[in-house]
Amino acid sequence: MSNEQTVFLGIDAGTQSLKLLAYDAVQKQILHVSAAPLELISRDDGSREQLAAWWLDALRQCMGELPAEIKARVRGIGISGQQHGFVPLNKAGEVIAPAKLWCDTSTIAECEEITARFGGSARCIDAVGNPIMPGYTAPKVLWLKKNKPDIYSELAHILLPHDYLNFYLTGKIFTEYGDASGTGYLNILRREYDRDMLAAIDPDRDLLPLLPPLLEANATVALGQKAAGEFGLPPGILVSTGGGDNMMAAFGTGSIAPGVLTLSLGTSGTLFAHCENPAIDPQGDLAAFCSSSGGWLPLLCTMNCTVATELTRKALGKSIPECEALLEESEPGAGGLQSLPFYNGERIPNLPNARASLHGMTDTNMTAGNQYRAAMEGATFTLRRGLDAFARAGQQFKAIRLTGGGAKSPHWRQMVADVFNLPVEVPAQQEGAAFGAAMQALWACTESGDLPALVNEHLAVDASLGCVPVTENVSAYKALYQNFLDLLGKQYPGIQ
Repeated sequence: MSNEQTVFLGIDAGTQSLKLLAYDAVQKQILHVSAAPLELISRDDGSREQLAAWWLDALRQCMGELPAEIKARVRGIGISGQQHGFVPLNKAGEVIAPAKLWCDTSTIAECEEITARFGGSARCIDAVGNPIMPGYTAPKVLWLKKNKPDIYSELAHILLPHDYLNFYLTGKIFTEYGDASGTGYLNILRREYDRDMLAAIDPDRDLLPLLPPLLEANATVALGQKAAGEFGLPPGILVSTGGGDNMMAAFGTGSIAPGVLTLSLGTSGTLFAHCENPAIDPQGDLAAFCSSSGGWLPLLCTMNCTVATELTRKALGKSIPECEALLEESEPGAGGLQSLPFYNGERIPNLPNARASLHGMTDTNMTAGNQYRAAMEGATFTLRRGLDAFARAGQQFKAIRLTGGGAKSPHWRQMVADVFNLPVEVPAQQEGAAFGAAMQALWACTESGDLPALVNEHLAVDASLGCVPVTENVSAYKALYQNFLDLLGKQYPGIQ
Protein backbone atom coordinates (compact mmCIF):
# COMPACT_ATOMS: atom_id res chain seq x y z
CA MET A 1 0.00 0.00 0.00
CA SER A 2 1.52 3.30 -1.07
CA ASN A 3 1.95 6.04 1.49
CA GLU A 4 -0.29 8.28 -0.58
CA GLN A 5 -3.32 6.08 -1.23
CA THR A 6 -4.26 4.66 2.16
CA VAL A 7 -7.92 5.73 2.36
CA PHE A 8 -10.88 3.42 1.83
CA LEU A 9 -14.43 4.72 1.40
CA GLY A 10 -17.42 2.87 2.83
CA ILE A 11 -20.80 3.93 1.42
CA ASP A 12 -23.97 2.67 3.10
CA ALA A 13 -27.26 3.27 1.28
CA GLY A 14 -29.88 2.57 3.93
CA THR A 15 -33.60 3.21 4.10
CA GLN A 16 -33.45 6.54 5.91
CA SER A 17 -30.12 7.92 4.71
CA LEU A 18 -26.98 7.37 2.68
CA LYS A 19 -23.74 7.59 4.63
CA LEU A 20 -20.15 7.95 3.47
CA LEU A 21 -17.17 7.10 5.68
CA ALA A 22 -13.48 7.60 4.89
CA TYR A 23 -11.03 5.35 6.75
CA ASP A 24 -7.23 5.64 6.73
CA ALA A 25 -5.88 2.09 6.98
CA VAL A 26 -2.39 3.21 8.03
CA GLN A 27 -3.46 5.69 10.67
CA LYS A 28 -6.33 3.33 11.66
CA GLN A 29 -8.55 6.37 11.87
CA ILE A 30 -11.92 7.44 10.50
CA LEU A 31 -11.15 10.72 8.75
CA HIS A 32 -14.63 11.78 7.66
CA VAL A 33 -18.30 10.82 7.92
CA SER A 34 -21.17 12.49 6.08
CA ALA A 35 -24.83 11.60 5.54
CA ALA A 36 -27.75 12.63 3.37
CA PRO A 37 -31.39 11.83 4.19
CA LEU A 38 -33.60 9.72 1.92
CA GLU A 39 -37.34 9.94 1.40
CA LEU A 40 -39.68 6.96 1.46
CA ILE A 41 -42.79 6.36 -0.62
CA SER A 42 -45.42 4.56 1.48
CA ARG A 43 -48.86 3.40 0.40
CA ASP A 44 -51.71 1.69 2.24
CA ASP A 45 -51.26 -1.54 0.26
CA GLY A 46 -47.92 -2.08 2.01
CA SER A 47 -45.79 -0.59 -0.76
CA ARG A 48 -42.50 0.93 0.36
CA GLU A 49 -40.47 2.40 -2.47
CA GLN A 50 -37.66 4.81 -3.29
CA LEU A 51 -36.36 6.32 -6.49
CA ALA A 52 -32.87 5.16 -7.39
CA ALA A 53 -32.16 8.76 -8.43
CA TRP A 54 -32.50 9.74 -4.76
CA TRP A 55 -29.59 7.45 -3.87
CA LEU A 56 -27.44 9.11 -6.53
CA ASP A 57 -28.39 12.59 -5.32
CA ALA A 58 -27.46 11.57 -1.78
CA LEU A 59 -24.17 10.08 -2.99
CA ARG A 60 -23.34 13.29 -4.83
CA GLN A 61 -24.06 15.32 -1.70
CA CYS A 62 -21.84 13.14 0.48
CA MET A 63 -19.04 13.04 -2.09
CA GLY A 64 -19.28 16.80 -2.38
CA GLU A 65 -18.64 17.12 1.35
CA LEU A 66 -15.58 14.86 1.24
CA PRO A 67 -12.45 17.06 1.38
CA ALA A 68 -10.29 17.06 -1.77
CA GLU A 69 -7.23 16.10 0.29
CA ILE A 70 -8.95 12.86 1.34
CA LYS A 71 -10.26 12.16 -2.17
CA ALA A 72 -6.71 12.32 -3.52
CA ARG A 73 -5.68 9.47 -1.20
CA VAL A 74 -8.55 7.04 -1.91
CA ARG A 75 -7.48 3.56 -2.97
CA GLY A 76 -10.71 1.56 -2.72
CA ILE A 77 -14.49 1.90 -2.34
CA GLY A 78 -16.97 -0.54 -0.80
CA ILE A 79 -20.75 -0.28 -1.12
CA SER A 80 -23.27 -1.41 1.48
CA GLY A 81 -26.94 -1.37 0.51
CA GLN A 82 -30.31 -2.18 2.00
CA GLN A 83 -31.08 -5.77 1.08
CA HIS A 84 -33.80 -7.32 -1.09
CA GLY A 85 -34.72 -4.18 -3.07
CA PHE A 86 -35.59 -4.53 -6.76
CA VAL A 87 -34.04 -2.04 -9.17
CA PRO A 88 -35.33 -2.75 -12.73
CA LEU A 89 -33.22 -1.59 -15.68
CA ASN A 90 -33.86 -1.63 -19.42
CA LYS A 91 -31.30 -2.56 -22.09
CA ALA A 92 -29.86 0.97 -21.99
CA GLY A 93 -29.16 0.64 -18.26
CA GLU A 94 -31.92 3.08 -17.31
CA VAL A 95 -34.08 2.59 -14.22
CA ILE A 96 -37.64 2.02 -15.42
CA ALA A 97 -39.65 1.91 -12.15
CA PRO A 98 -39.35 2.90 -8.49
CA ALA A 99 -37.32 0.44 -6.41
CA LYS A 100 -39.46 -1.70 -4.14
CA LEU A 101 -37.66 -2.07 -0.80
CA TRP A 102 -37.02 -4.70 1.87
CA CYS A 103 -39.88 -3.34 3.99
CA ASP A 104 -42.44 -3.60 1.16
CA THR A 105 -45.27 -5.98 2.10
CA SER A 106 -47.44 -5.56 -0.99
CA THR A 107 -46.32 -8.90 -2.46
CA ILE A 108 -48.09 -11.38 -0.19
CA ALA A 109 -50.11 -12.88 -3.06
CA GLU A 110 -46.99 -13.20 -5.19
CA CYS A 111 -45.17 -15.03 -2.38
CA GLU A 112 -48.01 -17.52 -2.14
CA GLU A 113 -48.10 -17.95 -5.92
CA ILE A 114 -44.36 -18.60 -6.23
CA THR A 115 -44.34 -20.93 -3.23
CA ALA A 116 -47.25 -22.96 -4.61
CA ARG A 117 -45.58 -23.30 -8.01
CA PHE A 118 -42.34 -24.44 -6.39
CA GLY A 119 -44.05 -27.08 -4.30
CA GLY A 120 -44.59 -25.49 -0.89
CA SER A 121 -42.61 -23.68 1.78
CA ALA A 122 -40.88 -26.81 3.07
CA ARG A 123 -39.53 -27.57 -0.41
CA CYS A 124 -38.30 -23.97 -0.73
CA ILE A 125 -36.29 -24.39 2.48
CA ASP A 126 -34.99 -27.82 1.48
CA ALA A 127 -34.12 -26.86 -2.10
CA VAL A 128 -32.75 -23.32 -1.90
CA GLY A 129 -32.35 -22.76 1.87
CA ASN A 130 -35.08 -20.15 2.42
CA PRO A 131 -38.85 -19.74 2.12
CA ILE A 132 -40.19 -17.01 -0.16
CA MET A 133 -41.01 -14.05 2.08
CA PRO A 134 -42.61 -10.64 1.52
CA GLY A 135 -39.73 -8.23 1.18
CA TYR A 136 -37.48 -10.62 -0.76
CA THR A 137 -36.71 -9.71 -4.37
CA ALA A 138 -38.37 -12.72 -6.02
CA PRO A 139 -42.02 -11.72 -5.38
CA LYS A 140 -41.25 -8.13 -6.42
CA VAL A 141 -40.33 -9.35 -9.90
CA LEU A 142 -43.64 -11.22 -10.23
CA TRP A 143 -45.46 -8.17 -8.83
CA LEU A 144 -44.00 -6.02 -11.61
CA LYS A 145 -45.10 -8.53 -14.24
CA LYS A 146 -48.65 -8.61 -12.91
CA ASN A 147 -49.11 -4.93 -12.10
CA LYS A 148 -46.96 -3.14 -14.69
CA PRO A 149 -46.72 -5.45 -17.72
CA ASP A 150 -45.56 -2.69 -20.08
CA ILE A 151 -42.60 -1.91 -17.84
CA TYR A 152 -41.94 -5.61 -17.29
CA SER A 153 -41.67 -6.12 -21.04
CA GLU A 154 -38.75 -3.63 -21.04
CA LEU A 155 -36.98 -5.34 -18.15
CA ALA A 156 -33.41 -6.31 -19.10
CA HIS A 157 -31.55 -6.31 -15.77
CA ILE A 158 -32.65 -7.21 -12.22
CA LEU A 159 -30.41 -5.42 -9.72
CA LEU A 160 -30.30 -4.96 -5.96
CA PRO A 161 -29.72 -1.46 -4.49
CA HIS A 162 -26.02 -2.04 -3.84
CA ASP A 163 -25.66 -3.59 -7.31
CA TYR A 164 -27.08 -0.42 -8.84
CA LEU A 165 -24.65 1.83 -6.99
CA ASN A 166 -21.78 -0.43 -8.08
CA PHE A 167 -23.08 -0.17 -11.64
CA TYR A 168 -23.13 3.62 -11.39
CA LEU A 169 -19.56 3.70 -10.08
CA THR A 170 -18.05 1.17 -12.47
CA GLY A 171 -20.31 0.95 -15.51
CA LYS A 172 -20.34 -2.85 -14.95
CA ILE A 173 -23.20 -5.07 -13.82
CA PHE A 174 -22.27 -7.64 -11.17
CA THR A 175 -23.29 -8.88 -7.73
CA GLU A 176 -21.97 -11.17 -4.98
CA TYR A 177 -23.30 -14.11 -3.02
CA GLY A 178 -24.23 -12.34 0.23
CA ASP A 179 -26.73 -9.81 -1.05
CA ALA A 180 -27.90 -12.18 -3.79
CA SER A 181 -28.86 -14.79 -1.19
CA GLY A 182 -31.59 -12.43 0.04
CA THR A 183 -33.40 -12.49 -3.29
CA GLY A 184 -35.06 -15.88 -2.82
CA TYR A 185 -33.77 -17.21 -6.14
CA LEU A 186 -30.16 -17.90 -5.15
CA ASN A 187 -29.61 -21.47 -4.03
CA ILE A 188 -27.48 -20.81 -0.95
CA LEU A 189 -26.53 -24.49 -0.71
CA ARG A 190 -25.01 -24.66 -4.22
CA ARG A 191 -24.21 -20.92 -4.35
CA GLU A 192 -25.82 -20.43 -7.76
CA TYR A 193 -29.07 -19.07 -9.19
CA ASP A 194 -31.82 -21.67 -8.99
CA ARG A 195 -33.46 -22.28 -12.38
CA ASP A 196 -36.51 -23.99 -10.85
CA MET A 197 -37.17 -21.02 -8.58
CA LEU A 198 -36.76 -18.60 -11.49
CA ALA A 199 -39.32 -20.65 -13.41
CA ALA A 200 -41.68 -20.45 -10.44
CA ILE A 201 -41.39 -16.66 -10.51
CA ASP A 202 -42.17 -16.48 -14.24
CA PRO A 203 -42.97 -19.71 -16.09
CA ASP A 204 -43.18 -17.77 -19.37
CA ARG A 205 -39.77 -16.10 -19.41
CA ASP A 206 -36.20 -17.18 -18.77
CA LEU A 207 -35.06 -14.74 -16.09
CA LEU A 208 -31.50 -16.08 -15.81
CA PRO A 209 -30.06 -13.75 -18.51
CA LEU A 210 -31.48 -10.77 -16.56
CA LEU A 211 -29.48 -11.55 -13.43
CA PRO A 212 -26.04 -10.07 -12.73
CA PRO A 213 -22.95 -12.31 -12.76
CA LEU A 214 -21.83 -13.50 -9.32
CA LEU A 215 -18.33 -12.42 -8.27
CA GLU A 216 -16.30 -13.76 -5.38
CA ALA A 217 -16.35 -11.71 -2.18
CA ASN A 218 -12.81 -10.35 -2.55
CA ALA A 219 -13.10 -9.41 -6.23
CA THR A 220 -12.65 -5.83 -7.42
CA VAL A 221 -13.75 -3.80 -10.43
CA ALA A 222 -12.12 -0.58 -11.60
CA LEU A 223 -13.88 2.72 -10.87
CA GLY A 224 -15.28 4.07 -14.12
CA GLN A 225 -13.86 7.21 -15.70
CA LYS A 226 -17.26 8.90 -15.66
CA ALA A 227 -17.75 8.43 -11.91
CA ALA A 228 -14.13 9.35 -11.17
CA GLY A 229 -14.55 12.60 -13.07
CA GLU A 230 -17.92 13.42 -11.51
CA PHE A 231 -16.69 12.88 -7.96
CA GLY A 232 -13.17 14.26 -8.37
CA LEU A 233 -11.47 10.94 -7.56
CA PRO A 234 -8.03 9.91 -8.83
CA PRO A 235 -7.47 7.13 -11.40
CA GLY A 236 -6.70 3.59 -10.35
CA ILE A 237 -9.35 3.27 -7.63
CA LEU A 238 -10.88 -0.18 -7.20
CA VAL A 239 -14.47 -0.92 -6.18
CA SER A 240 -15.01 -4.08 -4.14
CA THR A 241 -18.05 -6.29 -4.60
CA GLY A 242 -19.69 -4.78 -1.52
CA GLY A 243 -22.83 -6.42 -0.21
CA GLY A 244 -26.05 -6.07 1.73
CA ASP A 245 -26.03 -3.83 4.78
CA ASN A 246 -26.09 -6.77 7.17
CA MET A 247 -23.24 -8.49 5.35
CA MET A 248 -21.18 -5.30 5.56
CA ALA A 249 -22.12 -4.83 9.23
CA ALA A 250 -20.65 -8.30 9.77
CA PHE A 251 -17.29 -6.87 8.65
CA GLY A 252 -17.85 -3.80 10.81
CA THR A 253 -18.57 -5.80 13.97
CA GLY A 254 -16.22 -8.74 13.52
CA SER A 255 -18.83 -11.36 12.59
CA ILE A 256 -16.56 -12.79 9.90
CA ALA A 257 -15.54 -15.79 12.00
CA PRO A 258 -17.64 -18.26 14.03
CA GLY A 259 -18.63 -17.38 17.60
CA VAL A 260 -19.52 -13.69 17.27
CA LEU A 261 -23.24 -12.81 17.34
CA THR A 262 -24.14 -9.36 16.03
CA LEU A 263 -27.37 -7.58 16.92
CA SER A 264 -28.25 -4.48 14.92
CA LEU A 265 -30.79 -2.10 16.45
CA GLY A 266 -31.77 -0.04 13.42
CA THR A 267 -35.00 0.72 11.56
CA SER A 268 -35.13 -3.02 11.21
CA GLY A 269 -33.63 -5.31 13.80
CA THR A 270 -31.20 -7.99 12.69
CA LEU A 271 -29.39 -10.80 14.42
CA PHE A 272 -26.64 -12.61 12.52
CA ALA A 273 -23.43 -14.62 12.83
CA HIS A 274 -20.78 -16.08 10.55
CA CYS A 275 -20.88 -19.79 9.82
CA GLU A 276 -18.52 -21.99 7.81
CA ASN A 277 -21.42 -24.09 6.51
CA PRO A 278 -25.08 -23.38 5.70
CA ALA A 279 -27.17 -23.08 8.88
CA ILE A 280 -30.73 -24.16 8.13
CA ASP A 281 -33.55 -23.47 10.58
CA PRO A 282 -36.28 -26.07 9.98
CA GLN A 283 -38.94 -23.54 11.02
CA GLY A 284 -37.66 -21.02 8.48
CA ASP A 285 -37.25 -18.14 10.95
CA LEU A 286 -33.51 -18.01 10.35
CA ALA A 287 -32.60 -16.80 6.87
CA ALA A 288 -29.85 -19.06 5.57
CA PHE A 289 -27.88 -16.38 3.75
CA CYS A 290 -24.40 -16.46 2.31
CA SER A 291 -21.93 -13.96 3.71
CA SER A 292 -19.96 -11.37 1.74
CA SER A 293 -16.71 -12.80 3.10
CA GLY A 294 -16.78 -16.25 1.60
CA GLY A 295 -18.92 -18.25 4.05
CA TRP A 296 -22.51 -18.07 5.27
CA LEU A 297 -24.36 -15.54 7.43
CA PRO A 298 -27.53 -17.01 9.01
CA LEU A 299 -29.72 -14.06 9.92
CA LEU A 300 -33.01 -13.11 11.49
CA CYS A 301 -34.62 -9.82 10.50
CA THR A 302 -37.51 -7.98 12.13
CA MET A 303 -39.15 -4.98 10.50
CA ASN A 304 -39.95 -3.00 13.65
CA CYS A 305 -37.04 -2.09 15.86
CA THR A 306 -36.24 1.59 16.31
CA VAL A 307 -39.49 2.12 14.39
CA ALA A 308 -41.31 1.13 17.57
CA THR A 309 -39.32 3.34 19.93
CA GLU A 310 -39.32 6.32 17.57
CA LEU A 311 -43.08 6.23 16.97
CA THR A 312 -43.67 5.98 20.71
CA ARG A 313 -41.21 8.79 21.42
CA LYS A 314 -42.90 11.08 18.92
CA ALA A 315 -46.37 10.23 20.26
CA LEU A 316 -45.14 11.16 23.73
CA GLY A 317 -43.67 14.41 22.41
CA LYS A 318 -40.30 13.67 24.01
CA SER A 319 -36.69 13.93 22.91
CA ILE A 320 -34.38 10.91 22.97
CA PRO A 321 -32.59 12.13 26.15
CA GLU A 322 -35.98 12.69 27.80
CA CYS A 323 -37.06 9.15 26.91
CA GLU A 324 -33.80 7.77 28.31
CA ALA A 325 -34.63 9.58 31.55
CA LEU A 326 -38.17 8.15 31.49
CA LEU A 327 -36.75 4.64 31.53
CA GLU A 328 -35.28 5.38 34.95
CA GLU A 329 -38.88 5.65 36.20
CA SER A 330 -39.89 2.24 34.83
CA GLU A 331 -38.88 -1.32 35.70
CA PRO A 332 -38.66 -4.52 33.65
CA GLY A 333 -42.13 -5.49 32.54
CA ALA A 334 -43.31 -1.86 32.15
CA GLY A 335 -45.87 -2.24 34.91
CA GLY A 336 -47.71 -4.95 32.98
CA LEU A 337 -47.78 -3.22 29.58
CA GLN A 338 -46.95 -5.50 26.68
CA SER A 339 -46.29 -4.31 23.13
CA LEU A 340 -46.56 -6.28 19.90
CA PRO A 341 -44.70 -3.66 17.81
CA PHE A 342 -45.78 -4.71 14.33
CA TYR A 343 -46.26 -1.24 12.87
CA ASN A 344 -45.10 -2.33 9.40
CA GLY A 345 -46.43 -5.85 9.58
CA GLU A 346 -43.62 -8.23 10.43
CA ARG A 347 -41.18 -10.48 8.60
CA ILE A 348 -40.15 -12.78 11.45
CA PRO A 349 -42.55 -13.97 12.67
CA ASN A 350 -44.07 -13.95 9.18
CA LEU A 351 -47.02 -11.62 9.77
CA PRO A 352 -47.10 -9.17 6.84
CA ASN A 353 -50.66 -8.04 7.66
CA ALA A 354 -50.11 -7.64 11.40
CA ARG A 355 -50.63 -4.34 13.19
CA ALA A 356 -49.06 -3.01 16.37
CA SER A 357 -50.97 -3.36 19.62
CA LEU A 358 -50.54 -2.52 23.31
CA HIS A 359 -51.86 -4.88 25.98
CA GLY A 360 -52.42 -4.89 29.72
CA MET A 361 -53.34 -1.21 30.04
CA THR A 362 -54.74 0.00 33.36
CA ASP A 363 -55.43 3.39 34.90
CA THR A 364 -52.14 3.20 36.79
CA ASN A 365 -49.57 1.78 34.38
CA MET A 366 -50.10 4.10 31.39
CA THR A 367 -47.14 6.29 32.30
CA ALA A 368 -44.83 7.69 29.65
CA GLY A 369 -41.94 5.64 31.01
CA ASN A 370 -43.90 2.39 30.85
CA GLN A 371 -45.11 3.11 27.32
CA TYR A 372 -41.58 3.75 26.09
CA ARG A 373 -40.17 0.73 27.90
CA ALA A 374 -42.94 -1.49 26.52
CA ALA A 375 -42.04 -0.42 22.98
CA MET A 376 -38.35 -1.17 23.61
CA GLU A 377 -39.12 -4.51 25.27
CA GLY A 378 -41.46 -5.56 22.47
CA ALA A 379 -38.79 -4.88 19.83
CA THR A 380 -36.17 -6.71 21.92
CA PHE A 381 -38.37 -9.74 22.60
CA THR A 382 -39.13 -10.07 18.88
CA LEU A 383 -35.38 -10.22 18.24
CA ARG A 384 -34.87 -12.59 21.17
CA ARG A 385 -36.76 -15.23 19.19
CA GLY A 386 -33.73 -15.24 16.91
CA LEU A 387 -31.56 -16.72 19.65
CA ASP A 388 -33.96 -19.66 19.77
CA ALA A 389 -33.67 -20.01 15.99
CA PHE A 390 -29.86 -20.04 16.18
CA ALA A 391 -30.08 -22.74 18.84
CA ARG A 392 -32.25 -24.84 16.51
CA ALA A 393 -29.53 -24.43 13.87
CA GLY A 394 -26.92 -25.64 16.37
CA GLN A 395 -25.17 -22.36 17.19
CA GLN A 396 -24.34 -20.86 20.58
CA PHE A 397 -22.54 -17.68 21.59
CA LYS A 398 -20.62 -16.14 24.47
CA ALA A 399 -21.31 -12.46 23.74
CA ILE A 400 -23.27 -10.05 21.55
CA ARG A 401 -21.79 -7.30 19.40
CA LEU A 402 -24.29 -4.46 19.32
CA THR A 403 -24.58 -1.93 16.48
CA GLY A 404 -27.15 0.43 14.96
CA GLY A 405 -28.78 3.59 16.28
CA GLY A 406 -30.39 1.81 19.23
CA ALA A 407 -26.95 0.77 20.49
CA LYS A 408 -26.40 4.39 21.56
CA SER A 409 -28.95 3.89 24.36
CA PRO A 410 -27.40 2.70 27.65
CA HIS A 411 -30.78 1.34 28.75
CA TRP A 412 -31.25 -0.62 25.54
CA ARG A 413 -27.74 -2.08 25.79
CA GLN A 414 -28.49 -3.29 29.31
CA MET A 415 -31.89 -4.62 28.27
CA VAL A 416 -30.28 -6.68 25.50
CA ALA A 417 -27.75 -8.10 27.96
CA ASP A 418 -30.53 -9.03 30.39
CA VAL A 419 -33.02 -10.41 27.84
CA PHE A 420 -30.41 -12.47 25.97
CA ASN A 421 -28.43 -13.27 29.14
CA LEU A 422 -25.19 -12.52 27.30
CA PRO A 423 -22.51 -9.84 27.77
CA VAL A 424 -22.83 -6.94 25.34
CA GLU A 425 -19.89 -5.46 23.44
CA VAL A 426 -20.05 -2.29 21.35
CA PRO A 427 -17.57 -1.57 18.53
CA ALA A 428 -15.91 1.82 18.77
CA GLN A 429 -16.74 2.46 15.10
CA GLN A 430 -20.47 3.14 15.31
CA GLU A 431 -21.23 3.21 11.57
CA GLY A 432 -21.13 -0.57 11.34
CA ALA A 433 -22.27 -1.05 7.72
CA ALA A 434 -20.31 1.87 6.28
CA PHE A 435 -17.18 0.94 8.24
CA GLY A 436 -17.66 -2.69 7.19
CA ALA A 437 -17.88 -1.68 3.53
CA ALA A 438 -14.56 0.16 3.93
CA MET A 439 -13.13 -2.97 5.59
CA GLN A 440 -14.25 -5.17 2.71
CA ALA A 441 -12.66 -2.76 0.24
CA LEU A 442 -9.44 -2.86 2.27
CA TRP A 443 -9.51 -6.68 2.26
CA ALA A 444 -10.16 -6.87 -1.48
CA CYS A 445 -7.49 -4.32 -2.38
CA THR A 446 -4.77 -5.78 -0.16
CA GLU A 447 -5.55 -9.44 -0.98
CA SER A 448 -5.05 -10.44 2.65
CA GLY A 449 -5.44 -14.18 3.13
CA ASP A 450 -6.39 -13.92 6.81
CA LEU A 451 -9.60 -11.90 6.91
CA PRO A 452 -10.33 -12.31 10.66
CA ALA A 453 -6.84 -11.08 11.51
CA LEU A 454 -7.21 -8.12 9.16
CA VAL A 455 -10.57 -7.08 10.62
CA ASN A 456 -9.40 -7.56 14.21
CA GLU A 457 -6.40 -5.35 13.46
CA HIS A 458 -8.70 -2.45 12.57
CA LEU A 459 -11.79 -3.14 14.70
CA ALA A 460 -11.86 -1.72 18.21
CA VAL A 461 -14.37 -2.42 20.98
CA ASP A 462 -15.35 0.45 23.30
CA ALA A 463 -15.04 -1.12 26.75
CA SER A 464 -16.87 1.82 28.35
CA LEU A 465 -20.06 0.93 26.45
CA GLY A 466 -20.12 -2.77 27.26
CA CYS A 467 -22.33 -4.31 29.95
CA VAL A 468 -23.06 -7.67 31.53
CA PRO A 469 -26.39 -9.26 32.52
CA VAL A 470 -27.87 -8.28 35.88
CA THR A 471 -28.96 -11.46 37.66
CA GLU A 472 -32.32 -10.22 38.97
CA ASN A 473 -33.18 -8.67 35.59
CA VAL A 474 -32.29 -11.89 33.78
CA SER A 475 -34.71 -13.80 35.98
CA ALA A 476 -37.46 -11.22 35.48
CA TYR A 477 -36.99 -11.05 31.73
CA LYS A 478 -37.02 -14.84 31.36
CA ALA A 479 -40.62 -14.83 32.64
CA LEU A 480 -41.52 -11.67 30.71
CA TYR A 481 -40.20 -13.14 27.45
CA GLN A 482 -42.37 -16.23 27.95
CA ASN A 483 -45.35 -13.92 28.58
CA PHE A 484 -44.54 -12.20 25.27
CA LEU A 485 -44.49 -15.54 23.44
CA ASP A 486 -47.80 -16.52 25.06
CA LEU A 487 -49.39 -13.22 23.98
CA LEU A 488 -47.98 -13.61 20.48
CA GLY A 489 -49.44 -17.11 20.20
CA LYS A 490 -52.87 -15.95 21.40
CA GLN A 491 -52.99 -13.02 19.00
CA TYR A 492 -51.63 -15.02 16.07
CA PRO A 493 -52.41 -18.74 16.50
CA GLY A 494 -49.75 -20.95 14.98
CA ILE A 495 -46.88 -18.61 15.78
CA GLN A 496 -44.52 -20.08 18.36
